[in-house]
Amino acid sequence: MTKYAKDQPKGFLNRIQKVAIVGAGGKVGKHLTEPLLKTGKHIVTAITRPDSTSKLPDGINVIHVDYSGEDDTALVEAVRGQQALLITMSVTAPRGTVNKLVRAAGKAGVPYVLPNWFGHDDANDSLCDDSMLSSSRDSILAEFEPFDATSYIFLVCNFWYEFSLAGGPDRYGFDFKKRSFIQFDDGNVAINTSTWPQCGRAIASLLSLKELPEDDMDKSPTVSQFANSSIYISSFRLSQRDMFESVKRVTGTSNADWTISRESAEQRWKDGHDAVKQGNFGAFPKMAYSRMFFPTRDGDYQSRRELHNCLLNLPVEDLDESTAIAIRMGENDEVVQSH
Repeated sequence: MTKYAKDQPKGFLNRIQKVAIVGAGGKVGKHLTEPLLKTGKHIVTAITRPDSTSKLPDGINVIHVDYSGEDDTALVEAVRGQQALLITMSVTAPRGTVNKLVRAAGKAGVPYVLPNWFGHDDANDSLCDDSMLSSSRDSILAEFEPFDATSYIFLVCNFWYEFSLAGGPDRYGFDFKKRSFIQFDDGNVAINTSTWPQCGRAIASLLSLKELPEDDMDKSPTVSQFANSSIYISSFRLSQRDMFESVKRVTGTSNADWTISRESAEQRWKDGHDAVKQGNFGAFPKMAYSRMFFPTRDGDYQSRRELHNCLLNLPVEDLDESTAIAIRMGENDEVVQSH
């Protein structure tokens, strides 16, 4: 049943003011935290471990909580009163940590949780199955079921552009130090890809919308319309060849300056998938990225559904500027080459 602002108790503030974030000092977390702070509309609180050495942005509140054990009492109290919780964690975080944080948010009655899903189209079961993400997705969603007052919101943005372009041949196929490029099949399969800043702007814009419609005549966008669903954004819709053209423009090079090879995306996915199943988790990027470039075009959600870029007032970005950032990151080893 739709809730309206006009029916809420006296003193109800129809916007998200208090936002907590786990991982605010991380590579992704900082890109989500800084735009939130810049809006001037939010009181942002970092939930961090007592022994954390992460540098946090100025203007953020900090609550230290040890949530490594089974007792979540302190964690529940830390997030009580928050209106939204953003969870940004490394894939190397202890298994079950996201689930624990979601449960704590549910117990505390936090209305909205973004539970560490910033990537794949969660509605595409085939893609999530083949990328070994379905079990994680399903286990996170199951945590919300006992808590009627707490909803999830996923950010579907696909792979991060700068990170992926810079991240070596197992991601978008480029090695900037060696000037090599692995083209998957004909290199013409387009996928959506998003920059870190665009993801941050999307979250800040989402949480700056009014929470509820004023009444049944109010059709303006609200946070509540995304409860228990996903927002779909994108910076660029690109094929590998499109990326390569941008790389050549930025570097002032031509094909002759690069070592170019060609591999089957499906065979790369199979090899990576088999390796991960055998316990080689360093093969996860090769498996996940190759799957996105299958001829089935599962990575191109923009062709199947409307993006929320306009609704969230996201800017059109400059491709070559983003490519230049990626090249610098790749040349300076700013991306870990495997998970």
